[in-house]
Amino acid sequence: MSGNDVYEVYAIRYATVSERQRKDNFIFVDAHDGPMPIDFYVWAIVGKDRTFVVDLGFSAEDAEARGRVLERSPAEGLKLVGVDAGDVKDVIVTHLHWDHAGNYHEFPNARFHLQDREMAYATGRHMQHDALRRFFAVEPVVGMVREVYNGRVDFYDGDAELAPGVSVHLIGGHTMGLQVVRVNTRRGQVVLASDGAHFYDNMLDGNPFPVVFNVADMLAGHKKIYSLADSANHVIPGHDPQVRAFYPAVSSEAEGIAVRLDVDPTL
Repeated sequence: MSGNDVYEVYAIRYATVSERQRKDNFIFVDAHDGPMPIDFYVWAIVGKDRTFVVDLGFSAEDAEARGRVLERSPAEGLKLVGVDAGDVKDVIVTHLHWDHAGNYHEFPNARFHLQDREMAYATGRHMQHDALRRFFAVEPVVGMVREVYNGRVDFYDGDAELAPGVSVHLIGGHTMGLQVVRVNTRRGQVVLASDGAHFYDNMLDGNPFPVVFNVADMLAGHKKIYSLADSANHVIPGHDPQVRAFYPAVSSEAEGIAVRLDVDPTL
C-alpha cells in the first residue's frame, strides 16, 4: 500500500450512561457486579484523499424517547477532529440499531454503506418480535429506506474493500447484518468492532453483550475480529469507556470526548 492508503482514526463520544451496572453488559453474570458505564461513539477514518465516518449515533428525539442524554450531536463531535459532516462523502453504517443510525440527515452529501442482511433484518419478519424490534427506531430505518430510493445506499453481501486500506467485514451476531471496519493505519491494521464487541471484557471473557440475534455468530465474530486485526491491541470495542483512557485526546478541547486510535494504546 502507498502512503495514501494509511489513515488516521478517531473515536468520538457523543453520549454516555454512567449508572449502568456490570450485570447489564454480559449474558452470563458473574459474582463481581458493580458500576460499568457505557459510552456511545461514532468514528472517523481520515486519509489524504478520502474520509469515512463510521455510524451515525442517535438523534435528540430518540434520546428523549429512551431517557438518554445526548451530550453533543455526532456532527458536533466530528468537528473536534476536523471533519465537517456536510462534506462527508462516505458513511459506513455498521448496523441499524437506534443508537447507530439516527442522524443520516446530518450527512446530506454522503453515500451510506450497509450490509444486505441488515436491511433485510430491520425491515423483515424478525421485527414482528418486540424482543428484537425494541433496539431499532422506526424513523431511522424508514429514513434509510428513503435513502435507498434516493440512490444513496451501497449494499454489500459479506466482506468488501471500500477503498485501499478500508474494508468492511460481515460479523452478524448482535444483529443479522452487523459489519465491522478494518483500517490500515501507521501502527497496522486496526478493527473498529462497533457492536461486534461492546466492551473489551466481552471478548476477553468470552461473555457476549446480552443484546444478541445469534449467540454462536457473536462468539465466532469475536474470533474473526481478532483475526482481522494485527493484535488484540488493534481492536476497538464499540462502547467501552476504557477506549478514552487507553488512547490520547486529540486536543485539550477534546479531552474526554475524542481520541486518536492510530497510535499505540497505553494499557
